[in-house]
Amino acid sequence: MREHPTIEEPVPVLSLGADEIRALREEVRELAAQRNAVILAHNYQVPEVQDIADFVGDSLALSRQAAATDAELIVCCGVHFMAETASILAPDRTVLIPDLDAGCSLAESITANELRNWKCRYPEAVVVMYVNTSAEVKAETDYCCTSANAVEVVQHVRAQHGDDVQILFGPDMWLGSYVERMTGRPMIVWPGECHVHAGIRPEDITRMHAERPGSDFLIHPECGCASKSMEYMAAGDIPADHVHMLGTSGMLSYVAEHPAGDFLVATETGMLHPLRKAAPEAQFTPVNARAVCRYMKLITLPKLRDSLRDLRYEVKVPAAIAERARVPIERMVAIG
Repeated sequence: MREHPTIEEPVPVLSLGADEIRALREEVRELAAQRNAVILAHNYQVPEVQDIADFVGDSLALSRQAAATDAELIVCCGVHFMAETASILAPDRTVLIPDLDAGCSLAESITANELRNWKCRYPEAVVVMYVNTSAEVKAETDYCCTSANAVEVVQHVRAQHGDDVQILFGPDMWLGSYVERMTGRPMIVWPGECHVHAGIRPEDITRMHAERPGSDFLIHPECGCASKSMEYMAAGDIPADHVHMLGTSGMLSYVAEHPAGDFLVATETGMLHPLRKAAPEAQFTPVNARAVCRYMKLITLPKLRDSLRDLRYEVKVPAAIAERARVPIERMVAIG
């Protein structure tokens, strides 16, 4: 049984002063220019890393940037599977991650061997895997998806393979449950989860709705509270127009269209920084302030500087695995 942290455990986050940040920013930008490097950062990174990055976004957006860049060096400020995805999509580039320990509890919830065994039980099934998986798992997959396009990918699979096709969906069971509700069709779902999103529970939604009944919820479909929130909406306990089930890119788009809103945010707390930049006049409150990913917070400005300076740590997916893993990723990108 794999053991992962929980959001009950405090996550140390490096605290830098304004002068330190300013000096490090200058070093990073100078090194990036010397190396012809592009810096990609996920929405859950610490603010100072997001602010220095060339591109900030979700997994899908970062995949697209990695595939399109003409930079010689890609520095991935995120977690390990994101650096692997960049290496798969840009095999002729050097891909770095500033800390090799920046893993992902969700990606580790299924191995390639487990997926192969699962496929043997359902030999006619189509495999749809969340992009939060290792390169080896992607190599055993038919289609990748993100939280932003999971419903669309599953609908595409049914359009291509028939309404009655069996779909093996994984590894996130909460996202799988959400997709089943949205499409009205069952799938065979792997019982994995992100420890951060799983830690945002239905009682958090109940408590925050009681405290702030007029606020809108922005809820990531990976959250352990997602299914219960949909039940609350169906029962009329929370007005349907107050609940928005969105991936991180969808959250940013929504608040940009509602710049004076009052939002309760159910996802990793790093998302509050880009949301506040997108809508400075809006109010954002985390549904659970302990929803902090220790892996995302391992990347710091000093580590980013060191990575660029010393060209560490390179992530390179073996060619045979990359060739197979590229197929489901490119299918995901093509679908949207």
